[in-house]
Amino acid sequence: MQATASTNRTWFAMKKSYSIENGYPARRRSLVDDAKFESVINKQAKNSLVEEQRSISNDELLEEEVFLSTVCDDDNNIPKTTSVILMLREGISSFGRILKSIENFKGVILHLESRAAKKPGVQIEVLVTLEITRNHLLNLLKTLRQSSSLVDVSVLTEQHLSIKAPWLPRHISDLDHCNHLMTKFEPDLDQEHPGFADKLYRARRKEIADVAFEYRHGQPIPRIQYNEDEIKTWGVVYNQLLNLFPTHACKQHIQAFQMLEKECGYKPDNIPQLEDISNFLKKRTGFSLRPAAGLLTSRDFLASLAHRVFQCTQYVRHSSSPNHSPEPDCIHELLGHVPMLADPEFAVFSQELGLASLGATDDEIEKFATIYWFTVEFGVCKEQGHSRAYGAGLLSSYGELKHALSSTPELRSFDPNKAAIQPYQDQDYQDVYFVAESLDDARAKFRNWLTLNLRRPFEVYYNAFTQTVEILDSIDQFDAILGSLKSDIMRLCNAVNRLKMK
Repeated sequence: MQATASTNRTWFAMKKSYSIENGYPARRRSLVDDAKFESVINKQAKNSLVEEQRSISNDELLEEEVFLSTVCDDDNNIPKTTSVILMLREGISSFGRILKSIENFKGVILHLESRAAKKPGVQIEVLVTLEITRNHLLNLLKTLRQSSSLVDVSVLTEQHLSIKAPWLPRHISDLDHCNHLMTKFEPDLDQEHPGFADKLYRARRKEIADVAFEYRHGQPIPRIQYNEDEIKTWGVVYNQLLNLFPTHACKQHIQAFQMLEKECGYKPDNIPQLEDISNFLKKRTGFSLRPAAGLLTSRDFLASLAHRVFQCTQYVRHSSSPNHSPEPDCIHELLGHVPMLADPEFAVFSQELGLASLGATDDEIEKFATIYWFTVEFGVCKEQGHSRAYGAGLLSSYGELKHALSSTPELRSFDPNKAAIQPYQDQDYQDVYFVAESLDDARAKFRNWLTLNLRRPFEVYYNAFTQTVEILDSIDQFDAILGSLKSDIMRLCNAVNRLKMK
């Protein structure tokens, strides 16, 4: 795909507005689309509105004409926020031409995500939220519908998107719908990606991504047969970090890493399989892994944590850049995140972050993601007077791990109020790190912050027996939970009494 200078400027402008998603650089945008994209209710509401418009006019209106009829005549030149769903016939590689069309019709992209399509003849669904005038939108849609790479184009206005409150995964199987991708760093689209010009690498990434898109809850995680190049890249990073962990990693990470070496095949010449690691985590903390095709949106990723599920990539970064990846890969997640998820207390902290995100506002999601960045990704804690890393972004990066515990960056005491709004560095090493007195200290402060700042009009409870998130909005639900808690408290009291007798 040839990119013009104008296209390059468009991508640069998009990247300048990135925020945090999953602890990674991502675009700053409204998140109301994320959990609603796959909602059947929204589709029904949209179809209902179309039928209503048709009955009023007694004419067969096209979808874009329905959109135009909702805007006043004097708004021709005022950009409106519009969401468009594109059904791509040939996958994301054909999206470059669509970007050019949006640019030609003066559209400004606010949000971009993709997911595997279920409709026959469609490979990828892409949700694009943009600001565009109604006349330019009309012309853009007519142009897109003439494209041979598109099967269908659908329009969702802000009115459609606000019909239903944010959907959230109630049962763990609902995570089958939480696979929206932030496509900005995909090697097919990002010219700065190390694998952009490598056709074999891009094909390999698609092959592994398809495994994740086809995965469903309850299935064993498919095993990836890693090639020699991928194993070599893994080994380079593995050996570098292994020398630093004893003096730079927190004790929880070191202990878990040693267990992973014994039980899950962690070693320089072998990339362990997600199914084996997931079974290990289930026994240790109740967490499990789920294959992810790439960088997920915040709502989907955090919602998964609420069910004690960590969405984990299986592909390996490009071999030309073993010490850096523009998006999460299995090296980052298996060496950084997994050992920490094997610690019971850190697992609780991760799940509490996820539970807090369910039904949260856009502003709250952004703050959660930023706190996630400065804790789960780049967190530092104290151990016997020394600073030690517990964040996965540090524990999987040789260079930044050394940098974080040197005298170069500024180390601040962990305060969620300040961490939630702290500017971050997404192109280079961090300038500021937040240091907790301990992991328990970080968790306690986060809980206090939630009490004062989360404005959600309801509370949620995770039922581990049914693997279901329950919204606490009735007395019967409270009675059932209190009954279970009373039984747990009784057993704890019995245990304390027996210890006193000894």
